[in-house]
Amino acid sequence: MISHDDIEFGTLTDVGVRRSHNQDSYVALPAGDAEQWQLRGHVFVVADGMGAHAVGELASKLAADAIPHIYAKYAHEGPVAAIRKAFIEANVAIHTRGQQNREFEGMGTTATAIMLRPEGLWVGHVGDSRAYRVRGGKIEQLSFDHSLVWELARRQRKKPEELQGIPSNVIVRSLGPEPIVQVDVEGPHAVEPGDVFILCSDGLSGPVHDREMGAAASALPPGEACRFLISLANLQGGPDNITAVVVRMAKGGGNRGSANGQASSSGLTTRQQPVSLSPFLKRFWMFVPLVLGIVLAMLAIVLTYHELPGKIPTFLAAAVTLVVGMAGLLVQSLNEKKKPQEDAWVPRTKVYRQTSCEIDRAAVDKVMQAVTDLEGRIVEKSWSADWNSCRELRQQADRHVKNDRLADAFRATCRALMILMDAVQQQRGKEESFRPLWDKHAG
Repeated sequence: MISHDDIEFGTLTDVGVRRSHNQDSYVALPAGDAEQWQLRGHVFVVADGMGAHAVGELASKLAADAIPHIYAKYAHEGPVAAIRKAFIEANVAIHTRGQQNREFEGMGTTATAIMLRPEGLWVGHVGDSRAYRVRGGKIEQLSFDHSLVWELARRQRKKPEELQGIPSNVIVRSLGPEPIVQVDVEGPHAVEPGDVFILCSDGLSGPVHDREMGAAASALPPGEACRFLISLANLQGGPDNITAVVVRMAKGGGNRGSANGQASSSGLTTRQQPVSLSPFLKRFWMFVPLVLGIVLAMLAIVLTYHELPGKIPTFLAAAVTLVVGMAGLLVQSLNEKKKPQEDAWVPRTKVYRQTSCEIDRAAVDKVMQAVTDLEGRIVEKSWSADWNSCRELRQQADRHVKNDRLADAFRATCRALMILMDAVQQQRGKEESFRPLWDKHAG
């Protein structure tokens, strides 16, 4: 069973290379103690605003602020109801704000949230910001992009990358533009020791391949992984704001599957829990007095037929128990009608895309080449950098490669790249063009 202190996480957002304002927002709200863990768990949200000027920034901030607060308010109602109400009420707040000012008209934002709870991971989602799980050398996308290209691909039963000529940045669902929004709620996904979860805006998932995201998140501590992923997005030209949240489960803890005993999305089957009779009795207790009443009534008939004593008390007992059973059925029927629609929700733990992110020699060589190219660019521009640290890390990486320790080599090379990218970001001007060094589609 996972506990409230079984995680470490990192968060980072960056304006990117080509934008002047950052319209992304995020929030990390880990449970501070065991009581908060049992009630609401750990909450992480990423939102990517849409709209001119500061409108998108305002929309994403409203979503990031509102969703964790509203979710916590309704957490006692269960994860499905709480997540759905959090997104729906956030949507109303953003839409209302947009209606109050003509300059805010049409303001909107994506929002993707993960809630790590004792029973597993829940995903709440609207838009094309993404949630991933990294496990066993694979990265799995746990959210469906509410974009035109993904919707068309679903209808045509194709992969999104197989469609040609469809703009990738057209969103078909977001918080704010409409008074009512459909929210995807999925879970509980199985959680295992060492699992890594990634939340990101499309400023990261657009330029950077899932393969690189999974490799970095598995090889680096969460804070460094966020820095490296944003460096990769900027190496691709940084066309949009970039936000990354990386959450790692401790390797010593973790639950081996979702609490409801279903097969997890990765193909692992959870251990069956002992069956408890209490929910059954709570739901069907009224049949006990009904059956008892019928038995007593038949006994009273037998006593009457044979003219034996006790027939009147037996008839009275039968009548009372039958009345109690009928009253129970009536109450149960009324309660079923009053139950909210969420009770009919069927758990979903779908993986929408799975990609290998094993760290092999090709992955190490690709980062090494990017470091070499970036060093040449910095020298060409006569910029300064921490050359000693970079050289030491490259030497470490070479030694690790010779010893076939590819994960260590990858880690050292990533750190060298981050040093160089920090130098580039500090010294290049916003107006200066920056040709991407990292090809998302290569390799």
